[in-house]
Amino acid sequence: MRQSAAVICRDQPSLQTLQSALRDLGIEPVLCPCNQEALELVLAGRCSTLIVDFDLRGAEEVVRMAALLPPAQKPTLLAVASRAWPGTGQAFQSGVSRILYRPLDRELVKDAVKCCKKGAERRRRKSTRYEMKTLVHLDIESATLAAVTIDISEHGMALQATEPVPISSHLPFRCVLPGTDVTLQGHADVIWASDQGRAGLFFSKLAPAAYKHLKRWLQRRNRSRREGKGHDRQHDGDSVRYLLPPDDAHVSFPVVE
Repeated sequence: MRQSAAVICRDQPSLQTLQSALRDLGIEPVLCPCNQEALELVLAGRCSTLIVDFDLRGAEEVVRMAALLPPAQKPTLLAVASRAWPGTGQAFQSGVSRILYRPLDRELVKDAVKCCKKGAERRRRKSTRYEMKTLVHLDIESATLAAVTIDISEHGMALQATEPVPISSHLPFRCVLPGTDVTLQGHADVIWASDQGRAGLFFSKLAPAAYKHLKRWLQRRNRSRREGKGHDRQHDGDSVRYLLPPDDAHVSFPVVE
């Protein structure tokens, strides 16, 4: 089956270079007029690559939503930007694998796509979302909402709250990593939420020390999974099901202009 790439870009010279480079690699570019269409293609598994113009408003949030997908479904994520664009670190924090600077060079684009796809394959073999049951507190305005986490990855978590979680950005949260005395504290963007209290969060701000503790915790779970093999494998399908927005979820689709 021919691979496809969802592309959100308004700059015609960049579009022409992207289309040419992708077709050289046997990847069919799908030009998306809006971010919602691009994300729906990715969620449906119809595009294995997502290329977003970071000079467009709302582009970072589109990438964040795609980065929340489990490794088996997460697309290769690339950003197009002008060299004057100030948010390089911000782009990588959102989940982008490579930034392609204007004016685009076809051969460099091809090399970037090939390298990112190889890297994505390695991450799929090594990384996954892990089931995690622990109490998490969300600071919503002047109140604190209690929830139980369902699963977690380096980029975010899915949870079940006692009431609907509002779609919001930079929501303060805190929880304890199971089996440790480490409190994971930071801010997250609520990407989707259901009326039944389920929600998907993307970590928007996590202290370096907290991120290091999380990576170590995930690595230990990964080792245990490899040693126990079939035990955790049965949860992989559950992780995918909980991560993806349910039918009754309210999804935050940022506008890209």
